Amino acid sequence: MSTEAETATPPALSIGTSVTAFPPGVSAPASTQQIAPFPAASFPVDQWQAFSLPPTEQVLGEEGFRAFDRMRNALTAQFSGGLSPAALSVAFFDWAVHLAHAPGKRAELAYKAARKTSRLWNYFAASAVDKNTPPCITAQAGDRRFSDPAWQAQPFSFWSQAFLLHQQWWHNVTNDVPGVSPHHEEVISFVARQVLDVFSPSNNPFTNPEVISRALETGGVNFIEGFANWQEDAVRQLTHQPPVGAEDFVVGQDVAATPGKVVFRNDLIELIQYAPATEEVFAEPVLIVPAWIMKYYILDLSPHDSLIRYLVERGHTVFCVSWRNPDARDRDLTLDDYRRLGIVEALAAINAIVPAQKIHATGYCLGGTLLSIAAAAMARAGDHRLASVTLLAAQTDFSEPGELALFIDHSQVDFLESIMWHRGYLDSEQMAAAFQLLRSNDLIWSRLVHDYLIGERTPLIDLMAWNADSTRMPYKMHAEYLKRLYLDNELAAGRFLVDGRPAALQNIRAPMFVVGTERDHVAPWRSVYKIHYLTDTDVTFVLTSGGHNAGIVSEPGRAHRRFRIALKRTDDVCLSASEWAEAAEKRDGSWWLAWADWLAAHSAPARVPGRQPGAAERGFPALIDAPGTYVLQR
Repeated sequence: MSTEAETATPPALSIGTSVTAFPPGVSAPASTQQIAPFPAASFPVDQWQAFSLPPTEQVLGEEGFRAFDRMRNALTAQFSGGLSPAALSVAFFDWAVHLAHAPGKRAELAYKAARKTSRLWNYFAASAVDKNTPPCITAQAGDRRFSDPAWQAQPFSFWSQAFLLHQQWWHNVTNDVPGVSPHHEEVISFVARQVLDVFSPSNNPFTNPEVISRALETGGVNFIEGFANWQEDAVRQLTHQPPVGAEDFVVGQDVAATPGKVVFRNDLIELIQYAPATEEVFAEPVLIVPAWIMKYYILDLSPHDSLIRYLVERGHTVFCVSWRNPDARDRDLTLDDYRRLGIVEALAAINAIVPAQKIHATGYCLGGTLLSIAAAAMARAGDHRLASVTLLAAQTDFSEPGELALFIDHSQVDFLESIMWHRGYLDSEQMAAAFQLLRSNDLIWSRLVHDYLIGERTPLIDLMAWNADSTRMPYKMHAEYLKRLYLDNELAAGRFLVDGRPAALQNIRAPMFVVGTERDHVAPWRSVYKIHYLTDTDVTFVLTSGGHNAGIVSEPGRAHRRFRIALKRTDDVCLSASEWAEAAEKRDGSWWLAWADWLAAHSAPARVPGRQPGAAERGFPALIDAPGTYVLQR
């Protein structure tokens, strides 16, 4: 005779509270089943608790299975630097298989290798006779590793020439292989450059004439000083301290020092209104929406190169969004939360503080992309509060996203999503590492040589101090951003929905001022230029010298600055980017002057007395002095 316990049907089992397969704050789905322990070695005990498996075969819910994949990716990321091994493997396999099946390409590579070897030895023989023999190859524009005159003497000249020829040959190896997908080709070429740069003679103290000369001058003390520099940097990095010299750029004193008040605060932003610097101001205020990937004071650096201070001194009432630095508790913030809390509520506050006036909205980088979405949604709803829209190095079409696309494909995005799912956010250090790899010669190797081999500290400037003050990005928002904008390009395709309706850029009727930068590795100017193809309004486009940050921070008076500018009206013929570059007016100096004139021309002619920050009588008192509290969060 059977007991009740013996005859009862085994219960459907669910994940118990002791299982930590899900990040803190995320409960296990009810449909999942309890599972049994993996070997202890499968998961580090300080991160993953052991599982328990009943002796009965059970069915695991879909979310539970997905959790295993995410856990595995999160653990792998600790050893791969956040790069997806699968993405790199697929790219390598695609390139290797097609190269193996391309005898013509391999024959071409053998021919080029022979030619380059011949050129190198001919140069070496000629330079032995005539020291003024011109080099057989020159470095690419922007590559300053061999620019010092000491590299012209033998044997250093031979080593540098051999390296550059070898680098050029590997470019041939990794490019134009028949059948390889363009993305995989770019990934393999990028990896090859990174590996080659490690072996550059400029990075070796025994083959770098600058380092050797410095060692002879100091009796080797430069290596002792360099080692001390390395130790100090390593300790600062391990303890999450800012770099040496950052103490000279205190937020609120040396940078972000334009006088103002925080006049509105919610869970995501502080809205800063700046005090007037003129007796009269333009009636229509300016709202600045910076990217949440950076602290807002990129636009309010030292007084001499602060764009916000410049606008205030030109008679504008300026408001600026300061984003809170998210943490694991903000894992479920969405892209629409950023639009709603960051832009919609900021506009409502400005409307209350400065009633009955339209607003000149300005967005930088990701802030510009979000502003485009918000402006399109407002236009779709018949909301005409925007007097103009200015986009600074901001993309609206992501079909050609530039070098950042190296880190963005379906495999890599899934890998990043797993990392963020575990932590609740994308760590700022991981973002910084990705940007450093894109410019490894300038941001990694040149610093290694100068600070650690030559033994001299690279002076820190305000822009570098700001760059080290990076932020995190919430899991859900960043996953949406990468998938919906980068991978699926929903905004340009007209499929990006806000409140269930498409946010179509074609609905924007406010005039636009759009700035691209010549050497932008984050938002290439040809990609930024595509705003011409997506809107039906007047677009004034500027192409300025410099990169993603230095091109925007381009204060009047800085030497060697130039830009091109042209207006495309709604009924004008749309030119290609190359045609536009040939036809646009060329000017010397800062584009800030042209933008200030453009804002004045698109503002109401009437002036009003300078406005003090806040409007307590309308429910928006001045809370605290600028720069507020959110910008100080680490």
